[in-house]
Amino acid sequence: MDGNAPEPRYWEKMRLVAEVLKAVEGPIYIATHVDPDGDAIGSSLGLYRALKALGKEAYWVADPPRFLRFLPKEEEYSDPVEKLPPGATLVALDSAEPSRVVGVPVEGFVINIDHHGTNPRFGHLHVVDPSKAATAQMVKDLIDLLGVEWTAEIATPVLTGILTDTGNFRFANTTPEVLRVAAELLGYGVKLAELTDRLQFRPPSYFRLMGQVLSTVAFHFGGLLVTAHLPEEAGAEEDSDDFVGLIRYVEGSVVSVFLRKREEGVKVSIRSRGGVSAQNIALKLGGGGHVPAAGATLKGLDLDQAYEGVLEAVREELTRAGYLWGGPRGEGDGRGGGGPPPPRAPQGGGGGNGLPGAPGTPPGFPLPPRATPRGRLLGRRGRAS
Repeated sequence: MDGNAPEPRYWEKMRLVAEVLKAVEGPIYIATHVDPDGDAIGSSLGLYRALKALGKEAYWVADPPRFLRFLPKEEEYSDPVEKLPPGATLVALDSAEPSRVVGVPVEGFVINIDHHGTNPRFGHLHVVDPSKAATAQMVKDLIDLLGVEWTAEIATPVLTGILTDTGNFRFANTTPEVLRVAAELLGYGVKLAELTDRLQFRPPSYFRLMGQVLSTVAFHFGGLLVTAHLPEEAGAEEDSDDFVGLIRYVEGSVVSVFLRKREEGVKVSIRSRGGVSAQNIALKLGGGGHVPAAGATLKGLDLDQAYEGVLEAVREELTRAGYLWGGPRGEGDGRGGGGPPPPRAPQGGGGGNGLPGAPGTPPGFPLPPRATPRGRLLGRRGRAS
């Protein structure tokens, strides 16, 4: 079965989850993944508030990043636990694998709700549907099935999850269904202008750091890949995950990668378009995620070593997608080797510069002019190799 395929029994499974949660008499712990994003916090907080409205003994175990701390009230936080009490139910949200669940052990009766195609479908009940733009979109369906009366307090975090995972409705996962759901949530009293402003607020230190990050921008494979990293001397910045979004819009690029060194290793954030799979790249690096957005943590490596691994993984994916062609590594024309050129794009495809597009390239999608046999392969951090 294709892990990225829609869940054919979605509504059947979600109804079962709703019935189980309504019947549960013991404590319900709601948790999400390490380094939570807007979808993780929004979906988990929204479900927590809905369960509390049902009179359930619910606990929300999460540590939101600074830009999301305006959402929860102080009294809604629960401390992490090392062991769940007898009879407890765990709802793991937006967690691509059990090892990423943070704050609670994955034990007891486990319900897994997620939209990552790489999710191994863990838990006693699992609803995993990669066709959904956000786990928050799935939680909206679940809250409907629970029969909870919608309020602005419940709808606001749920809409937050949808907004952040669709890039404010700019990403390819923004479907008519997503917009209908968002419109319905707005009808429950969400203050959209205020919410979107709050989601973009960053401290002054973030903007000072932005200049340092942008100074590391480099282009590889003739501009198909753009990279940047957090300088080690810059120190930690809580909201640095955002920076991959700054570089993803470089004209002609199909992959963007942002790296930052942490205690456990180098965290890698990947974004892609034009038939290139960020998910494939992340899987090669031991991570996971979605086709257009994924990530990995390279443990025990420094930045230089991480760059080498990233470049090799991206090279393989660009070759698979038809942007590079085969040949010994480091030889050939700078687009991957000395084999025959990639096939022309399907009818209607092709780059805006008159060059053939990669397979699956949307009509008019621009391929960079450096896609010529005379181009050079750019190595780590933009140096020619």
